[in-house]
Amino acid sequence: MIDKKNKILDLHLRNVSPAKGFGLLYAIRTSRAWWYSAWLRTLARFSRTYFGSFWLGLSNLFSVAILGSVYGIVFKIPNPWEYIVYLGLGYTIWGFISLSVISSCALFFNRRDQLINNSLPSIFYCLEEWSFQVQTFAQSFGIVLIALSFISPAILFNTVSTIWLPLANLILFCFWMTILMAVLGARFKDFGQLTPIIMQLTFLVSPILYQKEGLGKAKLIADLNPFYRILEPVRSSVIEGSVNLNVETITLLLNIFAIFLVCILLKRLRYHIPFWV
Repeated sequence: MIDKKNKILDLHLRNVSPAKGFGLLYAIRTSRAWWYSAWLRTLARFSRTYFGSFWLGLSNLFSVAILGSVYGIVFKIPNPWEYIVYLGLGYTIWGFISLSVISSCALFFNRRDQLINNSLPSIFYCLEEWSFQVQTFAQSFGIVLIALSFISPAILFNTVSTIWLPLANLILFCFWMTILMAVLGARFKDFGQLTPIIMQLTFLVSPILYQKEGLGKAKLIADLNPFYRILEPVRSSVIEGSVNLNVETITLLLNIFAIFLVCILLKRLRYHIPFWV
């Protein structure tokens, strides 16, 4: 696996000019390299297991089943099956967001030797990390959807018909968050220690384990929570089959603008990052 990955990177170094190695055009030109490199990470992670990468979805499914059973009793849910669907989707989507944010904080520290010793631009590692999280999420989300469809068959129809714009916003959001967290984590040494705490607290105050109405007068917390605001449309589109096109279109434009800004930031700091790590 490692030899294949190194060959891909060597080929990339020979064919791509480092001077042009920044920005979205670079990401498009090298998409096969960073996408396949991320896929090799997944294969290496489960190389000696019987189920392989299916463990990503199975482990998530086990967590949903246990949490749904426990919290269904704690919260005295009148319809436990609907609650499991609600919790399962929210928990899976949150896992994608949380892992993207937390893992990115140490991204440049983990790639320190590569940043110093080769000419691959820093955005390549951001793209690889992001695609790795996307692939992980796709496998987990797919298995959870199939399992939950036995509880609510309408889930599959809603997924095919209405999920695409909210899902695109989720994926784009995680992309620019990956770059932003990687830069902040490299610049501020304590940032990587603080981020998991913030994400855990955010999870607890977000309507993921419970309905938004459970916050009572504190609903403003959810309204101002960017992670919940990007999570909820995806969950609602799957469960209810409805999408607010106006809101999602505005969110899409904001995501594109944010990606543009973080790419400029990464380009300007490209010579500073190796010294920070």
